Amino acid sequence: MKILFDFLPIILFFGMFKYAEGNTEWAARTATEWLGFMVSGGVVGTAEAPVLLATMVVIVATLAQILWLVARGRKIDTMLWVSLGLVTLLGGATIYFHSEAFIKWKPTVLYWVMGGALLVGQLVFKKNGIQKLMGAQLSLPDDVWRKVNYSWIAFFALMGLLNLWVAFSFSTATWVNFKLFGGMGLMLVFVMAQAVFLNKHVKA
Repeated sequence: MKILFDFLPIILFFGMFKYAEGNTEWAARTATEWLGFMVSGGVVGTAEAPVLLATMVVIVATLAQILWLVARGRKIDTMLWVSLGLVTLLGGATIYFHSEAFIKWKPTVLYWVMGGALLVGQLVFKKNGIQKLMGAQLSLPDDVWRKVNYSWIAFFALMGLLNLWVAFSFSTATWVNFKLFGGMGLMLVFVMAQAVFLNKHVKA
């Protein structure tokens, strides 16, 4: 259930983009009505309308996630705050400048922020971020925890690079598909590989 909650903004981004892509006249008209006051020139064309509408949806969805958690008295993960800041800043630039280039950078920056936080924690503060998250559920030797931590750092670094490659080497529609299915699929494969590795080292 939590995975669905975490990926909800991405799913909504995908859904809005696909619907607007298939109804470009409606998308341009709606984007101009909704976002005209926010965009340079005040008019949104059919080419950029789908990604602009999808960007607005993901900003609202991420903000709604935080408000829902606050209303229920739940703790808000630091990465969710970071995600809101990035999607608001880069998404806002995408809307204002009519350019999807800014929002395409968002997954990469988020991946690199997460990987960078794990790396700084390990090298500077001698704290293993993955062990802190999973230590209560698993008992592993310290050297295994270090390997797991560095594997996540490498995964986030590579995912950031892969996102940029897809974003700026293929069409926006292809990137949107990759953002949802590629990102989730690769994460699932990586987590399954981690589970196999951890199963060999878990202490009884």
